Amino acid sequence: MLKRLSAALHHFSTGRVALITLLVFVVFTALVLPWQAAEADRVSKGAGSPDTSLWYTPAELYAMAGTYGPEGRQAYLLARWTFDVIWPLVYTAFLVAGTSWLTRRVFNAQSPWQYLNLVPVLAMILDLLENTTASIVLARYPNPTPLIAALAPVFTLLKWIFVGGSFLLLIGLAFTALLQTRNRRARTPSQQDYR
Repeated sequence: MLKRLSAALHHFSTGRVALITLLVFVVFTALVLPWQAAEADRVSKGAGSPDTSLWYTPAELYAMAGTYGPEGRQAYLLARWTFDVIWPLVYTAFLVAGTSWLTRRVFNAQSPWQYLNLVPVLAMILDLLENTTASIVLARYPNPTPLIAALAPVFTLLKWIFVGGSFLLLIGLAFTALLQTRNRRARTPSQQDYR
């Protein structure tokens, strides 16, 4: 299954798709993220958000829910199932397209390194698990949901590890592809060598 998913992502990820997803990512980051961040600050009343934290305890998650109040919790839930469904799709499309396109240039087609294009998919899954668990806690507040509240920060931490790792991976692949291109050009004999 993973092999088929990776192959399908490679097939989808042409140079044109990589450029389009980069453009969408840049536009979304420049125009939508600042507005969403300002709205999140407003509804959170300065308590912060699980989504932007690296780590928090279940007690801190419940404290956030309490500070938000009913209106803030409702706004948080709405944002998680509108904006925060679209945003993971945007960054995942960009990261998958870029990673797939670059791994085809850096590694041979049979290399197990071709599966690196699945790392951003895992990041997106962890993001959605974080959204789901945090949403359950906020939707049920003030009723406790101990297991879900304990899982939410774990998914948050893992999300940031894999999202950050996906961007580092993309940068590393781009740098490697540039070096390989430069080395190939340096090894190609010039026309004067044939005279």
